[in-house]
Amino acid sequence: MSWLVGALLELTALAGSLVVLSRDPRRQVYALCANGLVLALLFFALQAPDVALSEITIGTVVTPLLFFVALAAAAMNKARR
Repeated sequence: MSWLVGALLELTALAGSLVVLSRDPRRQVYALCANGLVLALLFFALQAPDVALSEITIGTVVTPLLFFVALAAAAMNKARR
């Protein structure tokens, strides 16, 4: 079990780095989704299913959806000018 937690910790660091190092906002949102999914898997591996389900709901679905809505609104506003 400890090798699984170690691997998930490494994937979490990689996904977090992808969020920070990406320049395109859409790619950042996709990386944020991946980061939320990896964190949820880590929480499941650490036997915290309630936290994992919350992370899936908020970190993988709701927050990226809000970012996509904001990006779409900004693109529509830019197109109007």
